[in-house]
Amino acid sequence: MPRAQVQSLDNRAIEIEYDTFGNPADPALLLIMGFTAQMVAWDVDFCGMFVDRGYHVIRFDNRDCGLSTHLDGVESNADAVIAAAMFETEMPAVPYTLTDMAYDAAGLLDHLNISRAHILGASMGGMIAQTFAINFPERTLSLVSVMSQPGELTVGQPTEEAAVAIMAAPSTSRDEYIASSTQWQVWQSKKYRSDELSYANAARDFDRAFYPEGAPRQMAAIYASGSRAEQLALLSCPTLVIHGKDDTLITTSGGERTAELIPGAKLLMVDDMGHDLPRPLWTVFVDAVVEHVARVKV
Repeated sequence: MPRAQVQSLDNRAIEIEYDTFGNPADPALLLIMGFTAQMVAWDVDFCGMFVDRGYHVIRFDNRDCGLSTHLDGVESNADAVIAAAMFETEMPAVPYTLTDMAYDAAGLLDHLNISRAHILGASMGGMIAQTFAINFPERTLSLVSVMSQPGELTVGQPTEEAAVAIMAAPSTSRDEYIASSTQWQVWQSKKYRSDELSYANAARDFDRAFYPEGAPRQMAAIYASGSRAEQLALLSCPTLVIHGKDDTLITTSGGERTAELIPGAKLLMVDDMGHDLPRPLWTVFVDAVVEHVARVKV
């Protein structure tokens, strides 16, 4: 897959691994994945559904994840950052923030000679997508924020069980990593989750790029970035907020608050959807997104 060297906001030498689908002449749809999740979590068949509807789809690995640049050895105390955010004390220095990650996305679009795109992000990717829209309103045709939140600590907080699972250190052996992947089902769609699917996805991700060192830096970026509430209230781009009713990792108030903040935003709460995009819900999801972005004149 191709790589793009981007002009990063923090003056680091960042290379972004990416993939594209469809005709570059069609409207661009940029997909931004979440915390420690690689771009392959955007399934090829899922991307193809948008291509079939007339969109040029771009997926990529965020920095510190997948095959994009790893900031090896760069220290980040995520626990201290989280504590500072929760208790409103002085924020420790962090290697980068969500703004840096949004600039990475903009740099990828520059590399592809794409001036404007529909920006769709899931989970942390939704936070990056929101940040992109705030910083690059002229480049944002529309915003789709999926199973995400606006950075306020009073909304979208995980259940205790989900919090324990997301903060657990991953197993470093391949077999143990795959076997332990069922713990993440705590936030997945109850109706559609399965051990077989968990094992297959974990094997795919481990074999492609197992890099747990990036997790604390991405987590620190989330909490150090703070609330986007004031900036989101100033957005004017067409916005769709999608959230699963069964989400326990970013609970439903995160999506509800995001839609409440952004003027004119449409909120879609999806039955039987957790903090994932199960294949049986793809048609519902794609139909909603296409209906939303098709209203935007390019």
